[in-house]
Amino acid sequence: MQLAAITDEISQDFEHSLDVLLEYDIRHAELRGLWGTNIADLSAEQVVRAKRALRDRGMSVVCLSTPFYKCDLALNAENEGEKAGRMHLAQPKTFAQQRDILRRCADLADAFDTSFIRVFTFWRKAVLTPEIETQIVEAFQEPLEFAKERGLTLLLENEHACYIGTGAEAARIAQAINHPNLKLVWDPGNALCADELPFPDGYNAVKPYTAHIHIKDANWAESEEKGRYPKWCVVGEGVIDYTGQFAALRADGYNGYLSLETHYVPETGSGENGKGTPEDGSRPCLAALRKLLA
Repeated sequence: MQLAAITDEISQDFEHSLDVLLEYDIRHAELRGLWGTNIADLSAEQVVRAKRALRDRGMSVVCLSTPFYKCDLALNAENEGEKAGRMHLAQPKTFAQQRDILRRCADLADAFDTSFIRVFTFWRKAVLTPEIETQIVEAFQEPLEFAKERGLTLLLENEHACYIGTGAEAARIAQAINHPNLKLVWDPGNALCADELPFPDGYNAVKPYTAHIHIKDANWAESEEKGRYPKWCVVGEGVIDYTGQFAALRADGYNGYLSLETHYVPETGSGENGKGTPEDGSRPCLAALRKLLA
């Protein structure tokens, strides 16, 4: 297992985020937002700048965290083009526009020398049913044939704002699609948000299909406005059993990446008016990950 991080969980200043990773001896980056621009919308000049920043530091890209299929499922679309969850700088697009996003991201994957493109399973705007699962499976047929032609792997992430939020749901879809160019991004934090016990339950379901892992942690909190909700925290200090998770990954021979997707921002820190910043949250998480894996 090797460590990586989604760089905009540290800073939108791409060069600075890479320098922070190097402080923790991490030489692998996952790209989502750079300089206030989503990966799918980078200009040619930004791509050149990003590649130069990586090359100058001897770093590589392990995955493109794209917004592909963060949209309405075509047959269920009522307000198509509206977002229903976090977009991380990406502009909401319709189902019909997703093909162009994938083609653009395939070109970017070539430019950044990675074969992994993270994808989703449409905004969850109804109860998940067998019919919806069938529609999701069908929606991936053409993209996966395109991925096969381009030598790419689509990494489907369990995302609680989308139809497929738990490990059990992700495994079911992966089994139904049954395509060599589809694997899973296992995100224990998202599984927690979807009311699944991430380890061992969710992990045991996704284990045969997992090719990439996102790491974040949370504790349960309550408020009148939100009710019971997961509050992000330093990795290893929350309710997710990462000690057990990492031991299982070792035992199962997982040799992919653990990519930090911090989400945790402390209430106080180095930001304006003494407020915390993403970097203030990512630094202790990076240190904790190093300790947990040692």
